[in-house]
Amino acid sequence: MEHPKIEKTLTIIKPDGVQRSLIGEIIKRYERIGLKLVAVKMVVPSEEMIEEHYTLDKTWKERTGRKTIESYLNKGLKPPSEDPLVLGESIITSLKKYMTAGPVVVMVWQGANAVAVVRKITGSTEPLTSDVGTIRGDLMLDSYFLADNDKRSVRNIVHVSGSVDEAKNEINHWFQEEDLIKYQLVGEKILYDVNIDGILE
Repeated sequence: MEHPKIEKTLTIIKPDGVQRSLIGEIIKRYERIGLKLVAVKMVVPSEEMIEEHYTLDKTWKERTGRKTIESYLNKGLKPPSEDPLVLGESIITSLKKYMTAGPVVVMVWQGANAVAVVRKITGSTEPLTSDVGTIRGDLMLDSYFLADNDKRSVRNIVHVSGSVDEAKNEINHWFQEEDLIKYQLVGEKILYDVNIDGILE
């Protein structure tokens, strides 16, 4: 069985994060908790790459459409469509426009509970309701209301994997196995060694 310290997750700094020069700040947030960066690249993705990314899970469009309908109804609003697939397709169209607007930075982070830790640090999808102290809560002011009003995707700086299985699929979508670097960080001894040996001379 693999040690939990090698769990991996994918993050993408979206075009708005790159344009606002937040790459270093975002990387710092993940590094300082103890995660290890094992792959990174800057690309301008194609629309096909983005559509494939969001539909690696074949239920994504319908699931996302249903969540959107529920969100509208919970706010006492009429959804733009009652058909989740129609809404899911509309969301994909907006995402393709957003995610291909400029360069993105795609990264793989490794460490114990990497998926959950990155999600916690990043914050919830909507910046307006993300907790203070999270990347989205501290660094962005967008909301679903603004995005819906402007008929665009919510600008939330970073994409993060939703689960361990999703992370594996997304990493395979963006990187080859040989792109993932295996190396040691000195700090890993403090995080993972059973006895924290070898500190004293």
